[in-house]
Amino acid sequence: MTQWTVHGTRRMYESEWMSVDLDDVEVPQGERFEHHVLRLPYPSTAVVVVEDDHVLLMWRHRFTTDAWGWEIPAGRLEAGETAEDAAVRETEEETGYRTEVEPLVTINPLNGISSHVTHIFVGSNAVKTGEHDPAEAAEVRWVPLDEVPAMIRKGLVPCGITLAALTTYLTLRTT
Repeated sequence: MTQWTVHGTRRMYESEWMSVDLDDVEVPQGERFEHHVLRLPYPSTAVVVVEDDHVLLMWRHRFTTDAWGWEIPAGRLEAGETAEDAAVRETEEETGYRTEVEPLVTINPLNGISSHVTHIFVGSNAVKTGEHDPAEAAEVRWVPLDEVPAMIRKGLVPCGITLAALTTYLTLRTT
């Protein structure tokens, strides 16, 4: 087995949201160098909410990429919160729907440069409890699941976590 060796870490930046480190690493062939690592103190959650062959999506703008796209509800866990509780809370805060959740998959979205973990759930039995948060989405819509592959091909789903969640859900529901 080949595994990198970490000889040390030097913290370059830290906030309540993240830290950026330079790790002193050595690859199995012997080369040693500094590698940037983004560390987030809390995992995040995301939810594929499905009802009657439709998925709940949010149309939103991301200033970091200056792009619009469809996304599923997602956010970070708060201190002491379970992933399941965070998934339910984030879905309701962002979309105005409360849902029951069950685990789908856990991913490391940027595992080459980040230790971050995202727990993805499937939501069901959605109940409208209020309006969506306009700071989170310009629109919330129930989209037929059979339209999702075409939306992905057209570039309307640019979020990596949303892509991973939707394609995993679509793949596993047919097996």
